[in-house]
Amino acid sequence: MIKKIVSSLILTAGLLSNAWAEEAPIKQLKTFLKSNASLSADFKQVSYNKAGQAAQASFGEFYLSRPGKFRWNYQKPFAQEIVSNAGKVWFYDADLEQVTIKQLDDSLGSTPALLLTGQVDIDQKFVLEEQGSDDDLNWVRLSPKNEESGFKYILIGLNHGQLGGMELSDNFGQLTRIYFSNIKLNPLLQDSLFDFKPPKGVDVFEN
Repeated sequence: MIKKIVSSLILTAGLLSNAWAEEAPIKQLKTFLKSNASLSADFKQVSYNKAGQAAQASFGEFYLSRPGKFRWNYQKPFAQEIVSNAGKVWFYDADLEQVTIKQLDDSLGSTPALLLTGQVDIDQKFVLEEQGSDDDLNWVRLSPKNEESGFKYILIGLNHGQLGGMELSDNFGQLTRIYFSNIKLNPLLQDSLFDFKPPKGVDVFEN
C-alpha cells in the first residue's frame, strides 16, 4: 500500500514537473518583460538569406531603459545606431550619412526591439508558443495577430529567465538572429544615452 502511495506521488510530481517545465519559458518571458528597469549587453547579429546561408555578421552594444528607451550601437563591420525615445526611433547609417526617423507603433514595424521595453501587451498582440531548447536557450515564438505586421514571427531565447537571444523572420524571407552576452541588469544609464541628435551634414528623413 505504501509503495503504491509513493509511486502515485512520484508520478504526480513528475506530471506537475513536466507541466511547470512547459509553462516556464513563457512565464519567464513575461517576468523578464515586466522586471529590470535597465539592461546593457554586447550582441552578435547574423543575417541569413532565403537559402539559409549566413550573409553578414554584425557586432555591437545594446542598451535598454524602461519605459520605451533603447539603443543599438553597431560597431562592426559598419557603424550604425538605432535609438528609441519619446515614441520615435532614429536609424543612423554613418556610411550613408543618413538618418531615418519613424514613429513607434503597435504593428512593431519600426523595430521588434519595442517588445523588450515592456510597453507591448504580448498576449493581446501575439500568439505565444514554446519552441524547446537550442544553443542552451529556451525559446518562445511570438506570432503577430496583426496581419499587417512586418514580421512573420519573433523568437526570444531565455537563459534562466534572462535575455539570451532573438530571432526575427520578416515577410521578405529574411532571417536575423541576435545573441546577447555580458548582460548587466539594472545598470545606471544616463538619459542622454537615449537622446539622438543627427550629426551635421547628414540627410534626415522622417516618416
